[in-house]
Amino acid sequence: MARISLSRLLLVVLLAACGRAFEVKNFPSPESLYEASLREYERGKWDRAVLGFEELTLQLSPRDTLLPRSFYYLATAYERRGEHLLAAQGYARLVETFPTDTLADDALFEAAQAYQRMWKKPELDPQYGESALQTYRMLLSAYPDSPRKVDAEAGIARLNEWFATKDFENGMHYFRRKAYDPAILYFKDVVARYPQTDAARRSGLQMLESYGRVRYKEEAAELCTTLRQTYPTDKDVRARCGAPPPAAASVTPASPTP
Repeated sequence: MARISLSRLLLVVLLAACGRAFEVKNFPSPESLYEASLREYERGKWDRAVLGFEELTLQLSPRDTLLPRSFYYLATAYERRGEHLLAAQGYARLVETFPTDTLADDALFEAAQAYQRMWKKPELDPQYGESALQTYRMLLSAYPDSPRKVDAEAGIARLNEWFATKDFENGMHYFRRKAYDPAILYFKDVVARYPQTDAARRSGLQMLESYGRVRYKEEAAELCTTLRQTYPTDKDVRARCGAPPPAAASVTPASPTP
């Protein structure tokens, strides 16, 4: 009988193990456990993938190139199970342990995404939104040439829209209760901190309405000038502020009569 090669024997062992319940003790080496865990991951068997990669993070040497990948796959398997916080923590662990690994910038991006998913609505506590923002900024600072840069900037823009919306709604809370001065403070803050958001435009218009309610005529006139400059084609601005005044015609002084 031909001798069975070591690799074929290992394959037989792996196939037999996969036929049974997934137990880490069924795999004789970290390499075989990694291959089996990756197979379960690719099949979408997230519970088994978590079990295998979690064990690998304990077994593998810090110098083993499979360790950062095990961290990454473990965190992603958590994410697929909907355990966003565990996923974010797992990605962060990879970055802290292997900051120069090729997966580090991907891990930071995925961690930020996981945090962002936990902030369900703008009106809710923005704790996880703030964590996402901090993580995106860390990515841009630590890995400025990362292919994830554009996606991270887009993530920041979405977060800023939500932060701005939250503050805008706080201003509206006071506006509806006719507490116009605190409402104005919130609207001003949105315009100053998040000028690129649509909430900034809406805050400017609501600030103008608030000025009208308390008869702050000079402030309203100044704000209209700013709004016309910032949103020159916006129909709501034109409806509230009217067309800009015509520019004063330049007058050429008459030449003195000799």
